[in-house]
Amino acid sequence: SAASELKPFCVGPFRRTPKRTVLHLWDIYTSPVLSGGDVLTLLLLCSCLAAITGGLLYYWLAKTLDYSYDLCVQVACIYGSLMLLASFLCHPLRCVLTMTLPIACTKQGRKLLISASVMVLILNVIPNIALNFGVVAQILKCTTEGFTRSLLNSSRPLNKAKQDLVEETQRANLWSNINQLKQLAQLTNVDVSEVRVRFMEMIGQIEQNFSHTKGLLQKCLLLSNRILAALFVALLVFESLLYLKSYLSSVQFGSSSKELHKESAGDSAARPRCPVSYPRCGIRSHERSSCVIALLVVTLYFLAITLTVILDYVVYRVVDLILPWLLDFPSTSAIFDVRYELKTFAPFLCLIPSACRNWKPINFHRKYMWTYNPEPSLCEATASPPSRGVCVLLGCLCVMSYFLVFLEVYAKRLCRKICASFFREQEKKRMEHLRKKEKKVFTITVNERLDISSTVGLGQR
Repeated sequence: SAASELKPFCVGPFRRTPKRTVLHLWDIYTSPVLSGGDVLTLLLLCSCLAAITGGLLYYWLAKTLDYSYDLCVQVACIYGSLMLLASFLCHPLRCVLTMTLPIACTKQGRKLLISASVMVLILNVIPNIALNFGVVAQILKCTTEGFTRSLLNSSRPLNKAKQDLVEETQRANLWSNINQLKQLAQLTNVDVSEVRVRFMEMIGQIEQNFSHTKGLLQKCLLLSNRILAALFVALLVFESLLYLKSYLSSVQFGSSSKELHKESAGDSAARPRCPVSYPRCGIRSHERSSCVIALLVVTLYFLAITLTVILDYVVYRVVDLILPWLLDFPSTSAIFDVRYELKTFAPFLCLIPSACRNWKPINFHRKYMWTYNPEPSLCEATASPPSRGVCVLLGCLCVMSYFLVFLEVYAKRLCRKICASFFREQEKKRMEHLRKKEKKVFTITVNERLDISSTVGLGQR
């Protein structure tokens, strides 16, 4: 007989003791009125709950939201003290705080995961795309600087040619030409140092403005992350309060005739405790429709995120392909061919026809080489590859969001179980309402059968 009694149970006698202990602690935690010995147990349970959630809050504030150490410690201590007093003294508030965990697995949890995915996208993927575009802009800027430097230095061969020409004229002892060439050299001599300094100042100002804009964007993102975190916590508490209010104000809230069969089946002693049948854990038809809508919304969000990640890879590949071409920009050479000839003759020699001829005191002909080099070898820039860790994190957040769509059904059922444990009188009223509703449906069914049978009997007569 003892073996037959233990056969329906799938847990051994040694494993029933921890289970009974947990059930006893849950009964103390959910009871509105306690005896003297259970008060200390409830205080210990509330203290553990406050300490654990306070530690998690400190980690969230310090590591994720980037608050200062002193502020995180103060907020965690204040929260732990208030949490201990509220959960120990106020029974409904204890129920609300307990329901925040399953409520986080509902629509609010999906919103948090999607918001976290968008934040990861904004803080990591989009800056990487901008960085790759910035690499191309840096190469173009460096190439432009090289071209500009070469262009500004193009006055050197010209000044060298003029200096050589002046020296050649000095050797010919033509003082009028020397004065003219010196004046030409003074007018055309280009000093490029001031232009180079102004050009470098302009580039430095552009980089400073870009750094300031980047820092301002990071501050705005951090502020928005903190605001979203505060809104998420407030929405969790508000959703829990709203659910508890609806549960206590109406016995028809979440009522279904199928739940009565589940409760009656769960209370029977002949039912095995270990296996879980499909009808008990299955998803109903109206729950499937809400899951389909939620799946579509999550798919749209993560489709946009996936397209952005693909864009990051495409930009990286394109930049990685065009960088060697930009860095291999060839230099251009130019040759200045300077010719200067001075022809003169003596008029008095023309009295003798054979002596009337021109002679060349100056015959200057030289070539000067000038190289137009963008100097791409001085440009140090490499494309930034997408982070695989970020892609894996976004994939995990996507999978968790899809998982929460189906988990929301069971989270709502868990919320009802928690409310039933804290407010047992209300659950009795609710189950009584379901029984009355079930009996009414059954009576209507019997009357319809009687009418049909009487009709058949009259037809036979």
